[in-house]
Amino acid sequence: MRYLISGGGTGGHIFPAVSIANALRELDSEAQILFVGALDRMEMQRVPEAGYEIIGLPVRGFNRAQPWKNISVLIDLARSMRMAKRIIRDFRPDVGVGVGGYASGAAMKVAAKMGVPILLQEQNGFAGVTNKLLKDDAKKICVAYEGMERFFPADKIILTGNPVRQNLTEGKRIENGRKTLLIIGGSLGAKTINDAIAAGLERLQAADIDVVWQTGKVYAEHCQQVAQSFAGKWLTCTPFLTDMPDRYAQADLVISRAGASSISEICLLGKPAILVPSPNVAEDHQTHNAMALVKKDAAILVRDKDAAADLVDTALALIQDTERLSVLHQNVLTLAERDSARRIATEVMKLASN
Repeated sequence: MRYLISGGGTGGHIFPAVSIANALRELDSEAQILFVGALDRMEMQRVPEAGYEIIGLPVRGFNRAQPWKNISVLIDLARSMRMAKRIIRDFRPDVGVGVGGYASGAAMKVAAKMGVPILLQEQNGFAGVTNKLLKDDAKKICVAYEGMERFFPADKIILTGNPVRQNLTEGKRIENGRKTLLIIGGSLGAKTINDAIAAGLERLQAADIDVVWQTGKVYAEHCQQVAQSFAGKWLTCTPFLTDMPDRYAQADLVISRAGASSISEICLLGKPAILVPSPNVAEDHQTHNAMALVKKDAAILVRDKDAAADLVDTALALIQDTERLSVLHQNVLTLAERDSARRIATEVMKLASN
């Protein structure tokens, strides 16, 4: 069988896409898989690193603030759809899988028009624009949150959860008698979180806990300069973490943005978390993601505008409250959807068989 997978732009789209591809390969060792992404976006690097072929389209996102600048965007969209038509004609996919992002919009729309059944995967609690536009073309829509009938036809929805990175549950915890605070801001970083942690390092040091601070590459130099004054075994300050399973296993509390992949990982691992939704995302979808946990007493919310004043104090109070950490751990575990990638891959293969 031949599977066309399209989407990207952020790690939140790419990690699920690669996980679905890996699951397809596990279920069907002969599967032919081709990715379609957007030129100059991170999928053009990350997908080949995962061992898959990818073709880039010159598609770009619309400028919502300055609509008059979208003429060139429309020209690139038309070029991308022509390219997608050639790709589909040459590759002859049995199924198309769209994981969101504007590259997914172009490729999946053309695939549906050419008679290829498509399946969508929506990571967020507030559906993205691309998937909402494609809902009538899709045969099935795999979602991570309940209540998605407000965006998609109910008879197409399958609750599968979001695929997470492989081996995430295989981390090893080393007992050293100290609590560990893990701060993750994504591959680029989160300015508000980084600023709050930088300002609070003295209080964090006095709390006698271990701190693992993943700054993201954009803010790494500044954060590492600030951290030099507090150098010691208690503090790890780094742009990236390559050993996430072990870092998660060691963490007693996580501070994170509320992207779909991060929340899925937190649920799967049962990690107490303080979520700081990014205000710089479409439809404020990270707040919707976070509130799905907060409403079930499975996470703590600190709004981005309040992080400078409240984030470190909230973290210090929570990490010493063993009973509260236990409640959050138990509640967030109940929200985990397991084997998501395999469940989605199974639905994809059903479409191919039909």
